[in-house]
Parts: sequence; C-alpha cells; structure tokens
Amino acid sequence: MKKKIIILVSAIALALCYSCKGEKGDAKQTETTSLTEALTTDSVDIPMRQVTVGQKTYNVADIDDAAQVYADKVERNRCFIVISKKEYRLYVYQVSADKKDTLLAAHFPVCYAKYPEAKTKSGDMRTPESTMQEPFTIKQIQNASEWFHDFGDGRGSIKSYGDWFLRLETPGFTGVGIHGSTNNEASVPGRDSEGCIRLRDADLIVLHDRFAEEGQKVIIKGYNQGKLPFELKAEQALGERYKAPKAGYKSPVAEQPEAEAAPSDLEPAPESEETQSIGEPKPEKVEEQAAPAKEGANPSLGAKPSDQELEKLKQKSGIKPTKEQPKKK
Repeated sequence: MKKKIIILVSAIALALCYSCKGEKGDAKQTETTSLTEALTTDSVDIPMRQVTVGQKTYNVADIDDAAQVYADKVERNRCFIVISKKEYRLYVYQVSADKKDTLLAAHFPVCYAKYPEAKTKSGDMRTPESTMQEPFTIKQIQNASEWFHDFGDGRGSIKSYGDWFLRLETPGFTGVGIHGSTNNEASVPGRDSEGCIRLRDADLIVLHDRFAEEGQKVIIKGYNQGKLPFELKAEQALGERYKAPKAGYKSPVAEQPEAEAAPSDLEPAPESEETQSIGEPKPEKVEEQAAPAKEGANPSLGAKPSDQELEKLKQKSGIKPTKEQPKKK
C-alpha cells in the first residue's frame, strides 16, 4: 500500500514538473513569435519603450531596423510609397513595366506622430492616413538643410529636418511631410513627431536621390493595419533577401548630432499659410551665415567664463597662471 502511494505521488509530481516546463516553453515561444505576429496581424502591437538622450525622452518601437535597398535602378514614375504605422516603416514599391506585378524596391525605418490614431484636426499630434483608392501625393520637394524648429523641450530652435522636406498633399490638412531627424535621430523608429514622417538623415538622402519625385503617390496605413496582399507577395518574391526588423531597440546615441543653438540676431523667415494652419513643425529658414561668436565666448554656454573660473580651469589642466595666454592662430 505504501509503495502504491509513493508511486502515485511520484507520478503526480512528475506530471506537474512537465506541466511547468510546458508553460515556460509556451511563454518562450510566445515571446519569440510576438514580433512576427505584430508585423503580420491587426491585433498585436510592437512593444514600445522610452529612451532618453540628453534633454529629450523618446517613445520608440522596441525593434532594431535598418534601411534596405533591393532595386539598384528604378523608374520613379512607376514607384509609389506605403508608410506602415504598425511596422514603423516606409516602403518604396515599383509597378512592373507590364503592370502585372508590384516589386519591393526599398524600405526605411520611420518615426511618426506621438499618438497613433488618424489625424482629425490641426495640432492634435497625429499623422493623417490614406488608402490605395485615395492616396496622398508628394506635392513639393524642398531643400530643408537650413530649416530650424523649436520643439519646446528646452533645446531651443535647432536643425530638425535633414536635407529635404517632401511636402504631402493631404486633403483637409497642411504642413505634413516626410523629412529627416537631425537632433532627433534616436526617435527612429518610434512615435514622437508632431504629425510628419521622420526618417534618419542618411535614409532621407537615399529616398530623395533614388526614389522620390513630385506627384508620387503616398499611402499611410492605419496603425493597426497589417500587410496588404501585394506587400506579402513582394516580400515572398525577395525570399531570403528580405530583411525583417529584429526585436530590441538600439539607440544611435553615438550618431546623435549635437544640438545647434539658433543665433539670436537672425530673423526666421515669415511663416506660410500652410505652416500657420497646423500644429506640425514650422520650417524656419535662416540666413546662410550665422553671426560670428564673440571673442572668448564659450559656444556651448553662450557666455564668457569669469576670471576666477579661468584660473580654476588652468589649475586643473596644469597650466601655470600667466598674465595673458597667447592666442592660437
């Protein structure tokens, strides 16, 4: 009788042990497949996290994604753009010459507005959405290399748009475009803009130089909308060449450019009606040359250190105090 009880208890313990392993195994499987599910289904979202760089905290997608170019040469008039809020990506597709197929030419990680839902009014910190049947278009491509913007986060007016601003025709809204992420590189991929689509500066140059043109169609899908049938087919056609994002955000802190303070004596260009009517970034074009810094001023502090501070710095650095240090030519 005792032997039977011992055998029964052992069997129960063994069953519980396998049950625990099974639960852990299932959890592990769910962890590894959650990103795949998020990329392909409408009901699962890519995990988000917060990353702080300097004075700025970004809401980023917890994925590691890089730009990929699959087509060396394209005909721009046969290309169109699909932006997936769900995947934090901008895709460039090219319709085949016979118009029977759609090929994936390139994709780039992006950052869009702080809130994922479709835009309903100016200044709501949302990115507008469109469909294949009623797409947006690239209305104008502007040189934005000297555009500044103040995000109200303590950094002042800083370069924010990269080299180009691809202004979109978005019925009902103005001032929305595709641009770079100067001084906000860490926000890509993620949700941080005031309504525009941000690319990394280097990726924006590739998009501009090789794929984009005025009049090109742009589709911005809903934040919970998965891949369209032609997108899945285009990915499958690439086979192993297709690069999907991986789990785990990698902050490009090392590549983050230093914030540039706007010269105090420069007047921003007058705002157009488009930028006045919306809560999106207002491009502020400045003059080509900034005013020269005052002699002895520290550009990072904006003020000349006192004599006592200079003496302390000299003592720390081992420089013997002298009446006057010769100026370097």
